[in-house]
Amino acid sequence: MIADVLDDLGPLFLGSRLKRLADRFQADAARILRDEGLGIQPAQFPLLAALDRYGPLSVNDAAAALGVSQPAVTRTAASLVELGLVEGTRSDTDLRQKALSLSPAGRDLMASAKSGLWPRVQTAATDLCADLSGPLLGQLAALERRLDDVSFERRVRSAQVPGEVRSGLAIREYTDDLAVRFQEINAEWIEAMFSLEDNDRRILSDPRGEILDRGGLILFVEAEDLGIVGTCALMRTDEGCFELTKMAVSERARGRKAGEHLLRAALARVHAMGVGTLYLLTNTKCEAAVHLYEKVGFRHDAEIMERFGRRYARCNVAMRFPL
Repeated sequence: MIADVLDDLGPLFLGSRLKRLADRFQADAARILRDEGLGIQPAQFPLLAALDRYGPLSVNDAAAALGVSQPAVTRTAASLVELGLVEGTRSDTDLRQKALSLSPAGRDLMASAKSGLWPRVQTAATDLCADLSGPLLGQLAALERRLDDVSFERRVRSAQVPGEVRSGLAIREYTDDLAVRFQEINAEWIEAMFSLEDNDRRILSDPRGEILDRGGLILFVEAEDLGIVGTCALMRTDEGCFELTKMAVSERARGRKAGEHLLRAALARVHAMGVGTLYLLTNTKCEAAVHLYEKVGFRHDAEIMERFGRRYARCNVAMRFPL
């Protein structure tokens, strides 16, 4: 077996050794963020965390808080502004500088991350580093061996947080082989409570043509022990106007908060898609769903009802998400 050069040469390549370890963590973090449906990259998270902790910050103050360069903060902030997660306003104390702050979508993302993801990451990282001792290089080697045995991604997914019921949920993008699950999951709840309408049949029979090819999005939520259990779509109905539609969770996955996990993942994509108006149509019989929509920020809207409500015979509730 070929020896590990960086391990053999010890302190000579300490920087490369640290970078290699960091790259492993970053790769796992990227997969975790993708599956959590947060729609950001690991390198963007520290700036969001700083703005969440301290409130509005100038670029200079953000750079000091993160220990990075001002150009690095500027680049990261620009990407987060584009995603709709950060806003830039003039500083009250120095008009030459812009104060960066979290947008409403950014605050929602941080609230979701801190309540669901961060406790598991904290638990996994604490467990990974437990009982390390001795010289730094020896600790690095021990960390690498532990990650060889069980990746950080797997550690986060299996982390047991006191008082938390583990969900084991991950977000999946649409693929054509999942079209049948999109149809089955939605038909299950519609036929159980109402009846399939022509609009339902058209969308469910051709999700790619009706949704994706028109600039929309379809997501799924997967439970580690049950497979694909839920789905939802953002469907373009006019220029800059999208409907949150065909959102459903299989009966067998109820009680796991799969619907909320899926809904927050969809909302995290909204700003990046250039959505100007986001609405949904539902029915008062879907009491739990209406409560969830209200919880994440949707508001009942008479204009949306008048404009779109007649698309479904069953529709007696119309809501808009503030953007």
